[in-house]
Amino acid sequence: MSLSYESSGVNYDQLDAFKRACQRAAKTTAPLLTKHGYAEPASTRGESSYLMEAADHFLAHVEEGLGTKNLVADVVYAQTGKNFYREISIDTVATIVNDLITCGALPISVAMHAAVGESAWFTDAKRMEALVEGWAEGCRQAGAVWGGGETPTLRGIVHPEAIVLAGSAIGKVFPKSLRITGDVKEGDAIIFLASSGVQTNGLSLCRLIAEKLPQGYQTPIGHGDERTYGEALLAPSVIYVDFVARCQQAGVKLNYVSHVTGHGWRKLMRLDEPFIYEITTPREIPALFKFMMEAGPITLREAYATFNMGVGFAAYISQSQVEATLAAAKAAGNDAWVAGRVKKEGSRKAVVVPSLGLEYSGDTLQVR
Repeated sequence: MSLSYESSGVNYDQLDAFKRACQRAAKTTAPLLTKHGYAEPASTRGESSYLMEAADHFLAHVEEGLGTKNLVADVVYAQTGKNFYREISIDTVATIVNDLITCGALPISVAMHAAVGESAWFTDAKRMEALVEGWAEGCRQAGAVWGGGETPTLRGIVHPEAIVLAGSAIGKVFPKSLRITGDVKEGDAIIFLASSGVQTNGLSLCRLIAEKLPQGYQTPIGHGDERTYGEALLAPSVIYVDFVARCQQAGVKLNYVSHVTGHGWRKLMRLDEPFIYEITTPREIPALFKFMMEAGPITLREAYATFNMGVGFAAYISQSQVEATLAAAKAAGNDAWVAGRVKKEGSRKAVVVPSLGLEYSGDTLQVR
């Protein structure tokens, strides 16, 4: 029997229903911005980053969490002594700031939230210091100050041997013309930026797979990759801030961007307006994802609906901006390529990958 993300205890239909309820209630508080000199711009609800509009700039605010990836690091640490908490910390900063930049905001300050079941978690100096250094390194990569944080001890809520990592960030769009609004048009190119692996989504399913393997996280993934399953999962996420910053500096208009996390490639159609996102040049499936599909087993359709499958970020741009966008990605150290195009077919909304025989209709992504 093949595995699915739902079989690991994650049901996006249930989660997304809660998120939509929050958006409706949250919108009723928008008038409170007025006394602070801000207003809520149209269409910010449902996007990855919340915007507040002033006369000459936007402020952006994001709250995000790592999820359960640190549980993988805990097992690998116990089994091998290899400490991946520096990487885990970078992951957490990445998932925060990669959401923030989707509106065109560059990060100013990032705050840490590190909740434990018992304060004794911090007595492992090697692990604690790796966590601290990783957070600072993530902030450096994002070009943001580490502004503070919170370290609650939540006995009875958090397992004594675990830590819950999350955080928030604020950023700024200035001048206002740099805001990424979703100005996508038929014929736009879709640029993919490579991921480093699973990054921070789908880890509950990754952990379920490990439970089925006789060697667990020490299983070699093969397919020309010499890493173990645990090592491959714990590769630190790519931070895409510099890509967006370099596009802005070069005068490249980003019509829309998507941080490819939860919901896998379905996230490519996050924009509310109906388009067909046709992926004509998908790359070969990376070794880690091939391994998981075999070990699960996980069907091709489920894999692309859950994992990033080697793509961490997508940009939608006019055809005239393709070369400049690829140049900005290269200058930022990102591996990028032209993956497809945007099409318009009335009210139809879907992600289609013809060479793989995949199509995800708009009703499979309900985040608004």
